[in-house]
Amino acid sequence: MKITKFEYIQAGKYLFLKIHTDAGIVGIGEAGAWGYLDGVIGVLKKLEGYMVGQDPSRIEHHWQYMYRSMYFRGSIVMSAIAAIDIALWDIKGKALGVPVYELLGGKCRDKVRTYPAVFKFTPEDMADACVEIKKQGFTAARLMITGDIRAKEAPYEDSIFSHRVAAQVARVKACREAVGDDFDLILEVHRSMSVMDAVAFARAVEQYNPLFLEDPIAPDSDEVMAEVASKTSLPIATGERFINIQEFENLLMKKAARYVRPDVCAMGGITACKKVASIAESHYVDIVPHNPLGPVSTAACLQLDACVPNVAIQEFPSFYLQGNEKEMITTELELDKGFLVVPNAPGIGIELVEDISEKFPPAPRSINCQISFDGSVRDV
Repeated sequence: MKITKFEYIQAGKYLFLKIHTDAGIVGIGEAGAWGYLDGVIGVLKKLEGYMVGQDPSRIEHHWQYMYRSMYFRGSIVMSAIAAIDIALWDIKGKALGVPVYELLGGKCRDKVRTYPAVFKFTPEDMADACVEIKKQGFTAARLMITGDIRAKEAPYEDSIFSHRVAAQVARVKACREAVGDDFDLILEVHRSMSVMDAVAFARAVEQYNPLFLEDPIAPDSDEVMAEVASKTSLPIATGERFINIQEFENLLMKKAARYVRPDVCAMGGITACKKVASIAESHYVDIVPHNPLGPVSTAACLQLDACVPNVAIQEFPSFYLQGNEKEMITTELELDKGFLVVPNAPGIGIELVEDISEKFPPAPRSINCQISFDGSVRDV
């Protein structure tokens, strides 16, 4: 079997890849690096020149070739490699008539605990949303602690430390009181706190027993992340922006996180993320795969989740239900009381609908940053 061509499909916010073969088997993948999908397409077209004519089953070999073929690496390159890697695993599973997880050691679990995001920003609205999510059968939710990331400007009050921290703590308090103790709260900070903010906030919300504190500061320094982790009993989760396995090893060697967040569509696909899970396992750390994208990303995450022992919980994009993105695939993913059932179909277990770009016209995400009241740029 040989690869014959790449097919690029833009639908909604996403970039999907189909890899065609002379055996008629087609694999599907998805790229990360949203906001820069035109750049990812450029890299994919470059890599297509190598991949056409190749045997798709040599996944590790092709991964190594693509990763080592240029002097330069980065998120756009790794997102392109990820899309190819996922599609190659899909082809191999289909060719052998088995799910991808069977090729990676077999099932460790039949279904995966998941959590959706709360896109509300006042304590009252966030609490109400958590109650609704709990009614739907989920046992955890992700809270946007630092406010609406879509806002173009930060309010003046956010410049006052005591106000800022008190407002953030109030959101957690309201949600915990609304749902009780039999529900986990995931605190998403989106890298937007200073070290002082992160420590003050973390210590103040320890009493509410959140599952973890995600990306309290920008993840550019393992040493500083470790400093934050050392000053609170809350588990730190980070890693969604990492693009190689060494970043995870360095993070864990410094004891800077108790959960890590590899992204199958951003750091090289299933091949790389399986290695991250093993690295994490050796440090007694669980993975929480990052998954803010479309259904191919979710399906690839489920294959990973099924075959590794140290999965804590899986991010489930709210767009799948609220944005009707379940209509992007021919057979819906099965959701069972807050758990995603691992599909038994060959490959990654799903297929895109034929008219996906008509049903979901391309609408790539734009880049964005927030401007403070004083005119300076801040993280969101």
